[in-house]
Amino acid sequence: MDPFDALTLEQLRTRQSIKWHRFDADVLPLWVAEMDVRLADPVREVLERAVRDGDTGYPGATPYAEALAAFAERRWGWSGLDPARTALVADVMTGVAEAVRLVTVPGSTVVVSPPVYPPFFGYLEDVGREVLEAPLGADGRLDLDALAEAFARATAGGRGAAYLLCSPHNPTGVVHTAAELTALADLARTSGVRVVADEIHAPLVLDGPGFVPWLSVDPAGLAVTSASKAWNLAGLKAAVLVAGPDAADALARLPEVATQRPSHLGVLGHTAALQHGGPWLDDVLVALRARRDLLGTLLAEHLPQVGWTPPRATFLAWLDCSGLGLTGVYADTPAPRGVMNADAGPARAFLERSRVGLAAGTAFGVGGLDHVRLTLATSTEVLTEAVTRMARVSG
Repeated sequence: MDPFDALTLEQLRTRQSIKWHRFDADVLPLWVAEMDVRLADPVREVLERAVRDGDTGYPGATPYAEALAAFAERRWGWSGLDPARTALVADVMTGVAEAVRLVTVPGSTVVVSPPVYPPFFGYLEDVGREVLEAPLGADGRLDLDALAEAFARATAGGRGAAYLLCSPHNPTGVVHTAAELTALADLARTSGVRVVADEIHAPLVLDGPGFVPWLSVDPAGLAVTSASKAWNLAGLKAAVLVAGPDAADALARLPEVATQRPSHLGVLGHTAALQHGGPWLDDVLVALRARRDLLGTLLAEHLPQVGWTPPRATFLAWLDCSGLGLTGVYADTPAPRGVMNADAGPARAFLERSRVGLAAGTAFGVGGLDHVRLTLATSTEVLTEAVTRMARVSG
């Protein structure tokens, strides 16, 4: 059975996660990066066993990093992940914050490429770093000229700086190529900029050239990843911070307290997913390709004015609603950058007129105006109903 059609809408509404409780009960929530699926059996079984045995203490000896290294070699053909150069952290964004602390000092500038995952802004500001935006190009890909200019500004006066890479990119679903990443690594090295990569969506490449790990092109880089997005385990807190061979000294400065925050059950579940959850993931990838195709068909039929580029990775769709003429009408309540507020721009219109909850594009920084982000990892029924409702927005 298609994994997204295994649960009814009524069953999904019994869930207690924020996805299903942010909006009123008549709203279809497609705003947050959470999939409407059951747990993979290997994950469920290891969690049930731990609870049955009372194994609910502090995280301890577990082969999470080893499982990740084996997964990287199987899926990406990359054998360069050394478990000795890893550390467990609570989740990817906590790991990103710790990595930024390791390679910069308070007051340093961190460059990001919007439109980009909204928590990038909040986490960087929380650790006392200045955020500088070097937007993606008109083609939705990394703009090396914009990055070169931003790196020069960020390092002016000899200051250290960093670049926070989103790979694959959220919200656009772009998969950066080996050539793009190599060029970025060369630019960062000559500019004196350290790169930290958020690779949480790496297992979710749907087609075309595969995922290229950042550390395969940058030995001085740091990367953070997790099984949470690909296996829908956001509530099971655990992630891995990985250092390239030339960044081992930076990782050695990681405070011990930073490694004590993951959930024991999270570590167990993530490890089981990487070790034994491959067949489940393969089924999900097939279903996501089908949902992507279905969304294209539905948009063409019901909302032909909406532009989009089908994502090559993730289960997120970045929709250009400028053809609907909604932003000016709903610009009186702009979403703060970094906050996925549904009460702004086209997202507010879809919420009020169509009762569909989407992520507001303005939260993703420069380039988000007129856009919304839609999560397509749901049932055929829900996705079809959502887009059909969305067509009412211009009625």
